[in-house]
Amino acid sequence: MNRKILTLTLLLAVVPGVAMSASVYKWTDENGVTHFGDRQPTGSKAERVNVRSGTSTDASGNRQSPQERLRNVQEQRADETEQRREMAAEEARRKQREANCETARSNLNVIDTNARIRIEENGEQHYLSPEEIAEKRAEFERIAEENCGPEEQ
Repeated sequence: MNRKILTLTLLLAVVPGVAMSASVYKWTDENGVTHFGDRQPTGSKAERVNVRSGTSTDASGNRQSPQERLRNVQEQRADETEQRREMAAEEARRKQREANCETARSNLNVIDTNARIRIEENGEQHYLSPEEIAEKRAEFERIAEENCGPEEQ
């Protein structure tokens, strides 16, 4: 009788340990349904699930080392920083183009609405001649054309 109780006790103590050490695999089929099983499926990538801790590992052994993960994170951060820098430079170019466009249009408006234009050079003021006004108009039209239209790549 004691022998049967001892055997039963040992059996009850060992069975959960054996059951817990069995491999459990997790995979997702082509329909997006997640499956669990005790055998690794053929033809699909599966993760081995640690039943005791609830964590999973890649069953194919393609797990990255901490150094590889760190390198990937650093590369990703460097790429993000580069993208932010490029976006900031592009935004600065866009704002500069808008300011140049607005200034050129404003100057063209002044030229078109005033018969005489007075400027200051070297501390002296003088009026522009019709030829000088035509030169300034051509210059501002060129600036407006370069900065007011769609940006050329």
